[in-house]
Amino acid sequence: MELLPRSPGEFGSARYWDRFFRQRGQRPFEWYGAFPDLCPVLHKYVRPRDKVLVVGCGNSELSEQMYDMGMCEDIVNIDISDAVIRQMQERSGSTRPKMSYLLMDMLQMDFPDAHFQVVLDKGTLDALLTDEEEPTIAKVDQMFAEISRVLQVGGRYLCVSLAQAHVLKKAVEHFSQEGWVVRIHQVASSEEKQQFVLPVFVYVMTKFRKIPGSAPQILEICPEEQDKPMRMENTERLVAAVKDRQHYALLCSQINKTPCREQVSLDLCDKESGKPRYTLHVVDSPSVKPSRDNHFAIFIIPQGRETEWLFGTEEGRRQLAASAGFGRLLTVALHREQHYEGMGGIQAELSGKVMELAPPGLPARQQVPFLSVGGDIGVRTVRHCDTSPLSGEYVVEDVKGDDSFYFRRLIFLRNRNVVQSEARLLAPTPLQGQKKRRKDKKKPSLAEPPGAIDKSYLCCEHHKAMVAGLCLLGGPDALPGELAVLVVGLGGGSLPLFVHDYFSQARVAVVEIDPSMLEVATHWFGFSQDDRMQVHVSDGLDYVAKLAAEAQYDTVMFDVDSKDLTVGMSCPPPAFVEKPFLQKVKSILKPEGVFVLNLVCRDARLKESVLATLRDVFPLLYARRIEGEVNEILFCQPSPEGRRDPAELGARAQALEGALRRPGRPWDSSYVLADMLQAVHIL
Repeated sequence: MELLPRSPGEFGSARYWDRFFRQRGQRPFEWYGAFPDLCPVLHKYVRPRDKVLVVGCGNSELSEQMYDMGMCEDIVNIDISDAVIRQMQERSGSTRPKMSYLLMDMLQMDFPDAHFQVVLDKGTLDALLTDEEEPTIAKVDQMFAEISRVLQVGGRYLCVSLAQAHVLKKAVEHFSQEGWVVRIHQVASSEEKQQFVLPVFVYVMTKFRKIPGSAPQILEICPEEQDKPMRMENTERLVAAVKDRQHYALLCSQINKTPCREQVSLDLCDKESGKPRYTLHVVDSPSVKPSRDNHFAIFIIPQGRETEWLFGTEEGRRQLAASAGFGRLLTVALHREQHYEGMGGIQAELSGKVMELAPPGLPARQQVPFLSVGGDIGVRTVRHCDTSPLSGEYVVEDVKGDDSFYFRRLIFLRNRNVVQSEARLLAPTPLQGQKKRRKDKKKPSLAEPPGAIDKSYLCCEHHKAMVAGLCLLGGPDALPGELAVLVVGLGGGSLPLFVHDYFSQARVAVVEIDPSMLEVATHWFGFSQDDRMQVHVSDGLDYVAKLAAEAQYDTVMFDVDSKDLTVGMSCPPPAFVEKPFLQKVKSILKPEGVFVLNLVCRDARLKESVLATLRDVFPLLYARRIEGEVNEILFCQPSPEGRRDPAELGARAQALEGALRRPGRPWDSSYVLADMLQAVHIL
């Protein structure tokens, strides 16, 4: 039996609805949810003494249930279908004497002005506004005009809708421009089998007298999980907020039915500020054999560790899920702008929401475990935040690592999942004569002054590889002695500081385009200048171009990020690897020198182009991939005569490390230069 119209326009036809209800018979047709779902919202806006008009009533039981539940009795139902009006008069006429059903077109109603306190519309606007053609818009404008006419000032137009973008935008713009208060409620569905995947919304338009001039619009949304409305700045933000909830419902519907082939990511935002509070990744492990207790788990990533490979990459999260042994693992990253009340508070806050992302086949009333590293949520303290004209917003924060050490990090908020610079903190040293803390006293926290920067420790693996590349310098038997080093890109300063401190005869020139970064490095990362370390605040492109075209540097190091996030290469900026500029870099290198480049490129074609250009300029090119990261360190030499086999590189690395490990000078025992060069290969 065909109940759907041949074209969307038939939704406005009385003939179509007569045929529809004759074919359907006495069975109620409930557009967009049943009374139990709508009742909590309707109770807020319909009072027992209100006179209520239901437009496009159909044969829905909504009016009857409102009457029977005592919500209100003075209800007038209208519809353009004679068949359904006669059907409903027969069904309710004798049992509900104060409720009436009238054959009437809502575009031309016979009621006097200001006759009702409430106009209720369940799906009628959606059925009428099937497109944005001029005749359709004219009908909708007439519908809104009639609703406005028959409503009293202070009355409410309650429109139950699926909130398609064009429908929502039309309704919100029309009534807000008329000076009405607009509030959107998301309806919480209690049915196990919903008729629609997308959520149902109720537009609440409260009539006010239009004030001449530009009165502020009041636009609000009430998500299903809270009663307190959230104020929206404009129509676009309100429509976007509804769209976000529709996407979330669609996502939940999809992942509740089938396992995720790809990892799904979404943000849960703070109710007050609207800023992201949690970032969730849904990770399914098809290899895990399901049992009653391993369907689903939640993993809270400790604060400050969301950038680590295990938590911050797809492959890392995949390994985490497999090792945890759950069919679906939901990882949760915490945001630095937010405050959290420990693991218990997070569990209480998330327990209802995460169950909406449960996998198919999860047993009823199954307890879902919350997991973390060491059972806590980690420690993060923001030490400094500011805005640079060149780098944008940034923060300096201290975080606890996976051992007893604390680390200081520089994060550019335009790319908040990338650690720009990192340094390990030394444990605070008790003052002489200071008594030890009693065991029952509170342990020191990051709220106390931290220790100094550990300048002997290179946190970044790519920095370790860049320093190890200095083994390529010098003749067959020589090791670096007096060095002239140019570093482009300061960051926190750990790379030039290490070269300065451990190569005692090195003279280091650093070029940094952003003066704010020099302040950050000096104030927060223990960086300082002296007669062997000088910083030049300049564009690296200009600085290299102005140098005399004569060999003067033993090594040039590029560790400079790109400000343009639209390019598939985040380090260095594309201009730094163009052939004319690379030829200038080659011209300032000594014949046995080495150009060291930190390359971070996710675009395979762009990367191959960069490598081809480097090979054109430098006859000898080594590469060293950084495991678990996108970084690749390239060692470029201006002469092919400096080529060395792996055995020679290993021997030179051991000799150099021995020279750097001097008595009384701290050395990170995990930093083995020969290991850093094992994976080096010639391109």
